[in-house]
Amino acid sequence: MSAFVYAAVRTPFGRFRGGLAEERPDDLAALVIQQLILKAPGLDPSRIGEVVWGNANGAGEENRNVGRMAALLAGVPVSVPGTTVNRLCGSSLDAAMIASRVIETGDASVVLTGGVESMTRAPWVLPKPGRGYPAGNQALVSTTLGWRLVNPNMPKEWTVSLGEANEQLREKYGVPRERQDEFALRSHQLAAQAWDEGFYDDLVIRAEGIGLTRDEGIRTDTSIEKLAGLKPSFRPDGTITAGNASPLSDGASAVLLGSEQAATTIGLDPIARIAGRGAFALEPQAFGYAPVEAAGIALKRAGITWDEVGAVELNEAYAVQSLVCVDAWLAQGLRAPEIVNTKGGAIAIGHPLGASGGRVLGTLAKVLRERRERWGVAAICIGVGQGLAVVLENTEMAL
Repeated sequence: MSAFVYAAVRTPFGRFRGGLAEERPDDLAALVIQQLILKAPGLDPSRIGEVVWGNANGAGEENRNVGRMAALLAGVPVSVPGTTVNRLCGSSLDAAMIASRVIETGDASVVLTGGVESMTRAPWVLPKPGRGYPAGNQALVSTTLGWRLVNPNMPKEWTVSLGEANEQLREKYGVPRERQDEFALRSHQLAAQAWDEGFYDDLVIRAEGIGLTRDEGIRTDTSIEKLAGLKPSFRPDGTITAGNASPLSDGASAVLLGSEQAATTIGLDPIARIAGRGAFALEPQAFGYAPVEAAGIALKRAGITWDEVGAVELNEAYAVQSLVCVDAWLAQGLRAPEIVNTKGGAIAIGHPLGASGGRVLGTLAKVLRERRERWGVAAICIGVGQGLAVVLENTEMAL
């Protein structure tokens, strides 16, 4: 039995402290759940076998299990179970991978997946002492991004900042600042073009009470000159800047998966089959390279090679990380770099950690339809040295 993508939807992605700053993450998640169900005209919500949701924080308004909380807020019947997956940046792609296995085993025929992150509203936390009333000061720690409350037994080279890790990647693979800025400019230009041409009109919701109608991070006025003028963010002599890295963001995404037989239950025809999955892990500081191997595993399990792939959606955590992955895939047979992120990527669109996997999966399914390509790869790098990838087969082009 195979698992299929039936529909996808997301919020516009907001800037840190921007247009979604007043929206609780559980409310954002509930909103996309409601909108996804509306896309399935035949679906009785009580027929949903499971809600599997991604989230990287969980320390604040997500209330630990935001998948269950959001389903309840969305009005999904209380009889529908819900769980939350945390694989950091890969959380919602992991949620879809887990859901696909649930369908393939026959444990459920319809599974609602997705993810959410409000990096604006991520709380500060205070370390809790073993005994009350410590004599010294205690510092608040931000849960927005990166390492926190690090175990002193962790090797120091593993716990460098995400930016420093990517500066190391840049040194290892020799990616100059100019290539990174060019990649970032392309991301903004393609995202703006995709919006202007209506590509995102049926993927992104316009909801009452949310002021955003478009991804807030896209800069239509940026240029190579402006990007080149930005100061390095992590090293005085570094190459990574606020312009060639993904921004802190808020948003939610949702993807409806089901078996082939679930088409009658859902009221839609499937748009893509999940043909292969891959997970890979390496040294934490080298996390940006992990999608290279994860994609290779997913392709092997799908029984295809890179030269058959017609579209790739790679989450752009950093331009340097994306370029290193694309360079490696080209050496392995990828047709051309131009088939990667043809509708823009996270540098422009934004990267709300728990929601990005659902975004790349939903975008890939639509790109395959638009380009009439059979095979596509969705991939994402994950902090602490991991990567995930999924191979989709366009059902219209399947033999």
